[in-house]
Amino acid sequence: MRFLLWLIPSLLAAQNYDIVLRGGRVMDPESGMNAVRNVGITGKKITAISTQPLRGKTEIDAAGLVVAPGFIDLHSHGQDAENYRYKAMDGVTTALELEAGVSPVSQWYAAREGKSLIHFGASSGHIAARMKVMGDSGGLLPRDAAMNRVATAAEQRTIEAAIQKGLDEGGLGMGMGITYTPTASADEILSLFYLAAKFKRPVFVHMRAGNVITSIQEVVADAAAAGAPLHIVHLNSAALGKTPDALRMVEGARARGLDVTTEAYPYTASMTEIASAAYSDWDNRRPEDYARLLWPITGERLTRETFMKYRKQGGFVAQFGNTEEMVRMAIAHAMVMVASDGIMENGKGHPRAVGTFARVLGKYSREEKALTLMDAIRKSSLMPARRLETMSAQMRQKGRVKVGADADLAVFDAARVIDKATYENAAQYSEGFRYVLVEGTFVVREGKLQEGAAPGQGIRAK
Repeated sequence: MRFLLWLIPSLLAAQNYDIVLRGGRVMDPESGMNAVRNVGITGKKITAISTQPLRGKTEIDAAGLVVAPGFIDLHSHGQDAENYRYKAMDGVTTALELEAGVSPVSQWYAAREGKSLIHFGASSGHIAARMKVMGDSGGLLPRDAAMNRVATAAEQRTIEAAIQKGLDEGGLGMGMGITYTPTASADEILSLFYLAAKFKRPVFVHMRAGNVITSIQEVVADAAAAGAPLHIVHLNSAALGKTPDALRMVEGARARGLDVTTEAYPYTASMTEIASAAYSDWDNRRPEDYARLLWPITGERLTRETFMKYRKQGGFVAQFGNTEEMVRMAIAHAMVMVASDGIMENGKGHPRAVGTFARVLGKYSREEKALTLMDAIRKSSLMPARRLETMSAQMRQKGRVKVGADADLAVFDAARVIDKATYENAAQYSEGFRYVLVEGTFVVREGKLQEGAAPGQGIRAK
């Protein structure tokens, strides 16, 4: 036995790995490892983590850098090559469209297979299905029929059938934005929770607008009645000043055995489609309310006149309505995951689409010490993986740095990592990520994107 124990390090050292990350600070949120190690990668997998020297075809000096699991963004509306580049430069190796979801699901996955810089995936979306069935003219979100008209009984059956088909095709749960479909009745929403429960998959929900207490009560009650897992998106921007109450309610539901999770992004401004139901009652607001809105394309603050102009035109608008105190509280809370809710279009958008994960690491962990570095990594990797791993075997090998796990890794300088994106100029890559690997392929190397790389895989429920 002693001989075998002595022999193992020698065997590891003698093996020739495809890639070796030498001397990095390996931080694994599952085991708690936080130590200098050498990491060997063979093919798509981590095959060695050792104190002994390792040899590889490609050897990277990671001394002074953190080697962490690649980050998993559960709430990423930007699902194209432009957005994947920003994600990779922010340490993200998996970006998922789970709030709005998509429909049809198989077609969406097929469009990205073999072409993606990072991993991708989506839920089966109530919004998308409702828009298609009801003939809505909107894009990501409804802007007429699906938000203004009550669905007929026949339409509701067709919508449910489309959502079920998406779940059959591997959709990662059900996406639901109740605030964007205000004409969807409580009965319609509850029926969809029952459907998600049949598949034992989460409902990723943007709750109804209005009183956050009653909004949480609705979705928690529906989840409890149906037996469906529940994930409440961006609790920070849903609750605003009532964030302590919202956190208490989610904590209480979890303490009583309900499968309820939540997420937050590290910015005080939200962003959504100006033509959506979120702004249906904004025709005659106070001037100061319009001044809280920023139009990213021009960087201007809005007036009633420009609000009406852009609402007719359509597009994304940022709204400043939260405080740093509430954001910090949500980000630091032990049960809250990090997710961006981001989208960029032709270099314009909210900075959360570009810098969410670097901002948590740099601003909230390093500078403000609102949470430890290990907690920041856990909220960005292991916790999202665990939210999905009961239905997706793929996610059981992500969010960890361990032998046998997928080689999805973010290697960064903890002393320098920071977001650079602003509301006026969001198209600025995060700094500090030196290497990012997706299943053993470099997508970022020496701080630069690797052109032509497409190792990303579709993440499905199966």
